[in-house]
This record gives sequence, structure tokens and C-alpha cells, in this order.
Amino acid sequence: MEQVKNNQIVLKHYINGSPKETDFCHKTQTITLKLPQGSNGVLLKNLYLSCDPYMRNRMAKTSYADSFTPGQPIVGYGVAKVVDSGDPNFKIGDLVWGMTGWEDYSLITATDSLFKIQHTDVCSPKKGETVYVSAASGAVGQLVGQFAKLLGCYVVGSAGTKEKVELLKDKFGFNEAFNYKEEQDLDAALKRYIPGGIDIYFDNVGGKMLDAVLLNMKHHGRIAVCGMISQYNLDQPEGIHNLFCLVSKRIRMKGFVAFEYFNLYPKFLELVLPWIKDGKMTYLEDIAEGLESAPAALVGLYAGQNVGKQVVVIAHE
Repeated sequence: MEQVKNNQIVLKHYINGSPKETDFCHKTQTITLKLPQGSNGVLLKNLYLSCDPYMRNRMAKTSYADSFTPGQPIVGYGVAKVVDSGDPNFKIGDLVWGMTGWEDYSLITATDSLFKIQHTDVCSPKKGETVYVSAASGAVGQLVGQFAKLLGCYVVGSAGTKEKVELLKDKFGFNEAFNYKEEQDLDAALKRYIPGGIDIYFDNVGGKMLDAVLLNMKHHGRIAVCGMISQYNLDQPEGIHNLFCLVSKRIRMKGFVAFEYFNLYPKFLELVLPWIKDGKMTYLEDIAEGLESAPAALVGLYAGQNVGKQVVVIAHE
């Protein structure tokens, strides 16, 4: 049976504060490109890795998602090609996405976490409503804003550089956008850019921005809490002072995690693929080349160095 090198990116230890490239190391093992007789797993050749903000939580000893295991490869979302399969739902050569390892090859035994790639909502936005998206140029924010626009909403986004603000307006079609780092008073900034108040806030950052947004929500507004990247590297998270707005304005605020909605993935494809093909929707990726570049790409995510979805290309199909 053919054995090949399997390069891996490993977390050295649980961390506090901001992650550094030195918190990771490179390891090489060997792997057989054939499943043992009777296996019902799937052997993957990883092609693309996703760097996502929530991964910072998994670098700590306790996390709402399973913590990474020091000494073992990082685990995250990726795109891969099936090398061998004992699962009848996946055939050699299939392209899949799902949870995989930060390594050249991964053996996946829990195949319910994989989705075949076919070549083919929390806030319920309504036409005419005003939607505000923080971290709007990131992987999630850029899509949220475009979805809201296509549904007839007025969309405002914030980002951390002049270039990202221009992208939001020129490439992604946001009605307005601003650089939150240039604003001394976030409450005043929101009142300036969204004078009529916010119907829907899609929260990617938490912290001071969420506190200011609460003051600017309309009555019966909705907040979808996707992430809180401003808090991930803090030993002591910031407090929120304006929570009584939830009561006085009767705001509905709901947190969610993506994997609870994986059953809607086919419906999502039916919705989004025609929009992409028709040029009504676009996306931007920040691509790093090679497995060895993965730690720097992930660390840079928490400093806002990425523009668009941060992806690491391990191998081209």
C-alpha cells in the first residue's frame, strides 16, 4: 500500500491572549492512501482550509465548541477531494466540504460532518428595512449585506480600513459604510450613518459596537449574534451597559452557530447559485498559498489583515 508524507499544522498548547505563529508548529507523519478493510470512513486530500474567527475559542482549554487537542492537527472547515471511501454516500473523486484537519490528508470517521459539493435565516429581513452589519468585509459580513440588498433592504456596514469601506460600497453594493477605527464615538457614528435607526443588526464583533448599536435599534428590532471577534483575545471580556434597551425597545436578540443550520444547505444553494451565476452577488477571498502559511493566515485574521474570506490553499484540484 502506498504511503506518503502527511504534513500537519499542530497547536502546541492552550493559549491566553492573542494567538501567535509560535503557538503552532509543523509536523510530518506518513499515511496510507487506502482505507483498511471494513472501514466506513472517508480518506480526504485536503485542498482548501478556512480560517474563521471562532477558532480562537477552540485554542483555549474550555470552549463552546470542542477545544483543539495540543499536539494534534488543527481542525476546521475545508474543501477536500475523496481519495478512498468506505461510505456509500461518497465516491472516490467526489469534492466535499466540512470538518477536516489542517494537514495534507485526513481520515474522517464521522462522515455526517461532510457535505458533497454539487455543481449546481435568523432575522427574516423584509423589503424597506434598514440592516447594519459589523465586520462587513469579512467572509460572513460581505454575504449578509448582499443578501439583505437583494431582499430590498437599506444596508450599512462597518470595517477597519478605508480600502475595506470602499469595497463594501463599490464591490458589494452596500448603501453606506464607515471605518469604525476613525470614529471616536460609535453612537454618534451610527446616528450619522443610520439616522432613522436600525431594524436589523448582524453582529460579528460584540463589545463596544454592540453597546452602541443597542442605543440605535428601532422598537421591535432584531439582532442576530454570529460572533464577537473583538472579545476573543481578552482575558476579561468587556461589559455591555445598554442591555435595558432590549426591554424598553422590545428588541429580539438571538445567537446562533452555523452547524445547527446545515440541514438548510441544499436550500441555500438553490437560493445563492443563481444569484452568483447572474452576477447579482459576488464574493472576495484572501488567499494564502501552502499549508505552512496557515498559522500566519489565522493569526492575521484577529488583527484584521484579511480582506474578504481568509482561505489557505493546500493543493489545487
